[in-house]
Amino acid sequence: MDVANIKAVYEEQGYLSSISVLSAEELQKARDAFAELERKHGEEYTAYSLHNIHMECDWVMALAKHPKLLEVVTAALGPDVLLLDSRFICKYPVTKKRQNNVIINQLGNNCDEKKEADANEKDGMPFVAWHQDMKYWGFDGGPVLSVWLALDDSLEDNGALQVIPGSHRSGLLPHHQSKRDGNMLSVNQEIPEELLETEKAVLCPLLAGQMSVHDGLLVHASDPNTSNRRRCGYVIRYVPTCTYPIQDPERPRTFSATVLVSGFDKYNHFSKQSVNV
Repeated sequence: MDVANIKAVYEEQGYLSSISVLSAEELQKARDAFAELERKHGEEYTAYSLHNIHMECDWVMALAKHPKLLEVVTAALGPDVLLLDSRFICKYPVTKKRQNNVIINQLGNNCDEKKEADANEKDGMPFVAWHQDMKYWGFDGGPVLSVWLALDDSLEDNGALQVIPGSHRSGLLPHHQSKRDGNMLSVNQEIPEELLETEKAVLCPLLAGQMSVHDGLLVHASDPNTSNRRRCGYVIRYVPTCTYPIQDPERPRTFSATVLVSGFDKYNHFSKQSVNV
C-alpha cells in the first residue's frame, strides 16, 4: 500500500491492521530483551507498568523508530512527528480453575449454560473497556496515532484489539466509570453502552512482529485473555509536531518523554515539559 492509499484508508476507517514490521531476527531480539525485563520486574509489574522506557532502553527506542513503522506513521500524520508516550501492555494467561472468589470454569450441558459460564469466566479478568485514546491526553492542535506492535500473536482467544471502523468521525464521546471489574484503563473509564455500535466491531488479529495503528478518536477495546498464552504488545503514541499541550482538569497530563522521530520540530511545544509522577 502506497503513502496515498495508507492515508486515505486511515482517514476513512480510522485504523490499519496486519502491517508487517519486524523481521524474525528483530522479533526474537525484542522478545529476548523483554524477557529480561520480566525476570527483573516480575509479571505483575510488566503487565502495565513499563511506561516510557524508550528513554532508558536503546532496543525499545529502536522499535519506536523502526523504519517500517515510521513509514506508516508519517504517511498518516505527515513528515514531522513526535513520539509522545509509550508503554508495554501484557495480558498474561489466567488460570481457569481457582477457588475462593476466583473463576471456576464449570460448563453446562446446553448452550445457555455454556454462555453463562463463559461470561462468568471472564468476570474480573483483565480487559480494556470501549474507549477513545484522546480522552486520556492533555493536548490539542493535532491528532494522535496509536501503534500496537505485537511481540506475541494477538488473536481472539488471548484478547486481540477490537475496533469500530469509522467511529473516529463522531468526535470525543462521553466516558463514565466502568462497572465491570478488571478494566486495565488507568482511570477505569468506558463509553456508555448506549453510545456504542458494537454490532459494527471488527477484530484486529496480529501475528508477532506485525502492528496495527488507530486514530486517537477511534472507539476500541479488547477482551480478556482466556487462552494459555501471553499477549504482549508495545503501544506507542505519535503526534504531528504542530500538536501542543493544554491545561484540562479532565486530562491532567504532562509529557516528559517526547522525542522527535521524523522530520523537524519548528514549534517546540513540548520542549518545556517536566516529569509528572
